[in-house]
Amino acid sequence: MNELPDKEIYDPDGKPVKPGNWLESLNCAIEGILYSVRTQKHMRYHFIIAILLMLVSLTLHLPLLEFMIFAIAIITLLTAEMMNTAIEEVVNLVEEKYNIRAKIAKDVSAGAVLVSAVALLIVAYYIFSRYFYGSAGLVLRRSSDFYGQMAVVSLLLCLIGVVVIKAFSGRGRPLAGGLPSGHAAISFSMWSSITFITLNPFVSILAFVMAVMISQSRVANGVHSAVEVVLGALFGTGITLVIFFIFTTVLK
Repeated sequence: MNELPDKEIYDPDGKPVKPGNWLESLNCAIEGILYSVRTQKHMRYHFIIAILLMLVSLTLHLPLLEFMIFAIAIITLLTAEMMNTAIEEVVNLVEEKYNIRAKIAKDVSAGAVLVSAVALLIVAYYIFSRYFYGSAGLVLRRSSDFYGQMAVVSLLLCLIGVVVIKAFSGRGRPLAGGLPSGHAAISFSMWSSITFITLNPFVSILAFVMAVMISQSRVANGVHSAVEVVLGALFGTGITLVIFFIFTTVLK
């Protein structure tokens, strides 16, 4: 069977839609980047943050390997954001009315951006943390990287646990409603980590008050019940205590 000849398609301005050579393809790619920056505020935020972080990395004279890992993490986030924009545009073109499958496609693409952002935060933390621990020595009594790693792992496990529980229970959204309260779990996980790392009662009390205020606001706004908030606080505190206990006592 003979293949059908390519039919040139033109846009309203009379320009061919399909690039004719590599230079036109490059122009199309750049136009795609510019469109994402121009129309998506999160893309603009990511670009600004990426530029600032790259300048900081140059100021700190990062080793080449760390700089490359950091650059790859930034590029991954920007790529995920552009793919999210492309998927949203295609879904809007195909389905103008509300459709659950269209919502799932958009949610999954947005989730890819979130995963990339979390990965960048983890990379940035592990690379930059050692440069700033010294200046915070008055507060941080245990300023080793390992304690910071345990805090990050505890926070991630807490967040993943909340999402998994809500996914299987079918109650509430990941960050709104349902059992347990994600805000309370994360807030009290951070309080527990701060208490372990600082060994400073005053700092610990301040962190505890902030965690209580965040949790109470969820009840006051009608997003969660008091039981959901309390269980979330216990969940976040419990995971963090277990992580710190295992890796500072059992496996020491």
